[in-house]
Amino acid sequence: MNAFSTGRDPDHSVVCATTGLLAKLDRSELEAVISHELSHIKNFDIRLMMVVSILIGSLSILTNIAFRSSFFGGRSKNDREEGSLGGILVILGLILAIFSPIIAQLIQLAISRRREFLADASGVKLTRQPQSLIDALQKISADPNQLKQASSATASLYISNPFKGKSLASLFSTHPPIEDRIKVLKDML
Repeated sequence: MNAFSTGRDPDHSVVCATTGLLAKLDRSELEAVISHELSHIKNFDIRLMMVVSILIGSLSILTNIAFRSSFFGGRSKNDREEGSLGGILVILGLILAIFSPIIAQLIQLAISRRREFLADASGVKLTRQPQSLIDALQKISADPNQLKQASSATASLYISNPFKGKSLASLFSTHPPIEDRIKVLKDML
């Protein structure tokens, strides 16, 4: 059971739902899931995540260029004689080259998880039925027919975390835990 939305703006977007979702949810639960996905479109979440991804990729490229130029770049004889400052810059560049992509990825995932909470709240605002979304999320997370394998490249296309039970993978998840989402939704009741 799954649903997702995609598109750059409300005029060029689509919401997709699997046949399993259509068959297993009742009308109000399906309405809640679709309103969640429509909220992603209304809130420009897809566009935002595209821009964040581009910025993160650019940061990674710039860090890589800076590291390579400081390590392999054309240093003059005077630079080599001064030595200690150049060595510190190389070590700093190495540290940035290692940790900046990890930090950037964590920031991207944090933004994605926050947008899921926003889509839940916006979806409830549309339907005025938080219990329907709670019921739908519980059914989706308890579905015994979930995919056995999920790729981190497609994880954002799931309505719930496809890496259940894998603690390291769930740490780098695009979605907050279902339990946290349900707790926030129950506070809306």
